[in-house]
Amino acid sequence: MIDRTSTIKKEAFGLTVNGLVKIAILSVLSYVIMFIEVPIFFFPGFLKIDLSDLPALIGGFALGPAAGVIIELIKNLLHFLTKTTTGGVGEFANFLIGIALIIPACASYNKYKTKKGAITGIVIGIIAMSIVGGLANYYMLIPFYAKIMPLEQIIAWSAAANGAIVDVKTLVLYGIIPFNLLKGTIVAILTSVLYKKLSPILK
Repeated sequence: MIDRTSTIKKEAFGLTVNGLVKIAILSVLSYVIMFIEVPIFFFPGFLKIDLSDLPALIGGFALGPAAGVIIELIKNLLHFLTKTTTGGVGEFANFLIGIALIIPACASYNKYKTKKGAITGIVIGIIAMSIVGGLANYYMLIPFYAKIMPLEQIIAWSAAANGAIVDVKTLVLYGIIPFNLLKGTIVAILTSVLYKKLSPILK
């Protein structure tokens, strides 16, 4: 006898066989995109834009928030298993920052299924992404890199791009948070452009 309730739950979370195949493809695509990084001249050199959250956000809109979270998880697990230089610290932080954008944006769209719902969710997600990014860097990434490179050197390197940066707090306030605001906005704009074209395939 088929468990209808279980089937409905799996479909709601994008966990049908068809959904899992799409999640797998988007996860690999996200992993590959993760290696394409573009520096922004007015940010410290270690802050580079990558668009690896784009497939997760598109997948989350099409298949549900859980699918977006799974894509972020698989992307970072693949990176940890193949290319990590931080012993998992960077991947864990990347996962937290990614889902901070994905969950509010996709949950809002999934609930209301309207353009307004999507925009509201994305705005909340970008703000959450920036806050989580600041906290993740302050408590995880910067302390990790300080073990490899003297903290004074990290601050000096950052100050060369932005003279307002004089310590860790100002690095987070004037470097990390604005960077994630910019990154989230770029990902959101590209998602709005690509989603209509890709959603018929994903759905």
